[in-house]
Amino acid sequence: MNFHTRKWVKPEDLNPNGTLFGGRLLEWIDEEAALYTIVQLENKHIVTKFMSEINFINAPVQGDIIELGIEAIGFGSSSITLRCEVRNKLTRQEILSIEKIVMVNLGEDGKPFAHGKTQVEYVKDRLQED
Repeated sequence: MNFHTRKWVKPEDLNPNGTLFGGRLLEWIDEEAALYTIVQLENKHIVTKFMSEINFINAPVQGDIIELGIEAIGFGSSSITLRCEVRNKLTRQEILSIEKIVMVNLGEDGKPFAHGKTQVEYVKDRLQED
């Protein structure tokens, strides 16, 4: 799994217990999943359809640096299924895992649209060299 995004836990991200608010972390995960999907499917019109059980394992505190990892685990005709892990950057301690996030590719009419992808592609592989 690749961990591309890092977040610094700041005072405005905390809940009344002094730990990272779960809703804030889910916002970051949803954004990361959307960005990953947009790059993979080459379409900015995507939506989150489903997230499986969310397992909060450890609670980050103010000052922690966390990193989000996303990987594709499946391709449907108009969707991509992802897995997510969040960990503490410095200690590598696992913070959260989500085994299944389904993102749907949309056409201009806002309805599911076949994307034609069957495997992970890297941007460098899409570029043509002259």
